[in-house]
Amino acid sequence: MAHNGSEMQDSGSQGDRTQDAAVFAGAPPLLTEDELALINALQLSPRASWTELGRALGVDPVTVARRFHRLSAQGTAWVGFSPGPRLLEQICVAYVVIDCAPGTTARVAEALSAHPHMVTIERTASGHDILATVATPDLPALSRYTLDLLPHLPGITAVRSRIVTHMFTEGGHWRISALAPAQRARLTARAPAPATRQTTHRQLTTADRALAVRLAHDGRAPYQTLAQDLGVSLSTAKRRVESLTRRGLLRFRCDFARPLGGWPVAVTFWARVPPADLPEVGQCLIRLPETRNCAAISGPQNLILQASLHSVSDILRLETHLATAHPALDIADRVITLRQDKLLGRLLDAHGRSVGVVPADLWAEPAL
Repeated sequence: MAHNGSEMQDSGSQGDRTQDAAVFAGAPPLLTEDELALINALQLSPRASWTELGRALGVDPVTVARRFHRLSAQGTAWVGFSPGPRLLEQICVAYVVIDCAPGTTARVAEALSAHPHMVTIERTASGHDILATVATPDLPALSRYTLDLLPHLPGITAVRSRIVTHMFTEGGHWRISALAPAQRARLTARAPAPATRQTTHRQLTTADRALAVRLAHDGRAPYQTLAQDLGVSLSTAKRRVESLTRRGLLRFRCDFARPLGGWPVAVTFWARVPPADLPEVGQCLIRLPETRNCAAISGPQNLILQASLHSVSDILRLETHLATAHPALDIADRVITLRQDKLLGRLLDAHGRSVGVVPADLWAEPAL
């Protein structure tokens, strides 16, 4: 897992956050330290009770619940789900670069946001216009979606896919550093057991998929609420959630409006690494506090690294560190995200706040 707090990133970060706040003049206020502490706690234990969270944070449960409900209502923080490690082994994931006709990028991004297979959408400052993370049931479905469907969407002029061959880490493991070690220890003392490999019943059933859609809207929904919404018993709802997480098919994650939390910069590095060194380099990169996503991919570059940073100047610091620590890693391109329109099914506004949900349906046949 990647945990923020390295000396490299912390150097000058407070001044950078103050500077970045000025850049967002007219934007909603930045998240407070108390709010960031709660977000960090939910990153570590997304479905912990208010009592458990309050004990770790040193405040009463009512205050914790009220604070999160306010953040949720504002769209500045939320709990959802992401594919677990076993599910990532079953589906096909790709980073898809999309070029658009002049003046159409915003309309294309809006149209793509409604697609359940478009997990994440970013508009970038680069030679291409949109960088999307796409997930489908298998390679044939990805082929139909990217070769037969997307090129016919008005405004799209080119589609290039780089298929993930191994996911070293995904954004659900990214952490901010807003808690003291003792607080983190309280929340991770009863961490769930690692996902188990099971040879039977690994696929999600129709009932599991309905549950996943419900959890996409609210990952902290009480078991009683899930039971009522799905028309099942309380014990059945609890058993299904626990089974999906235990089997590594689904995992919960807390996300937030990163520009308002002090991480307004997202950068994507496309890199080449000698194939024999790729596993070792990938494992090293996921330990960096900045790393959000890291995967081995197909194409002229065989590694993608996506990082969340405090400022644009941190990009050079990070790239310099990568070059020094990993001489075999050759960065071919670095792409800055100008605006993120979708994050794991959440529709975002210009400040990174959640304004809607299009649950990822990784199992359906792609269609426009």
